[in-house]
Amino acid sequence: MDQILMANPFSAVPTPVVVELASYSCFANCIWDALGVPAMLKQDARIKTACGDCGLALEVSVVGGQVHDGTSVVHFAVPAHHWWDDVVFS
Repeated sequence: MDQILMANPFSAVPTPVVVELASYSCFANCIWDALGVPAMLKQDARIKTACGDCGLALEVSVVGGQVHDGTSVVHFAVPAHHWWDDVVFS
């Protein structure tokens, strides 16, 4: 492979996970990485994505370093110690 796909927590290619900050928007590789963008930049953000199971639109806000959404659950199908076995799939 001769192209850069990601520079965590950012994705170099479009993904279903969009992080909106005050000054720009970017793609993240997954919800975990998306939460890393506002944490790394110390900025508020809105994260938009969709449920991987049913396609329902999901939105999470990060304000003052705190996640604001009382209705969603994040599920990691691959255990954390195996994420880098196949990072594109994970």
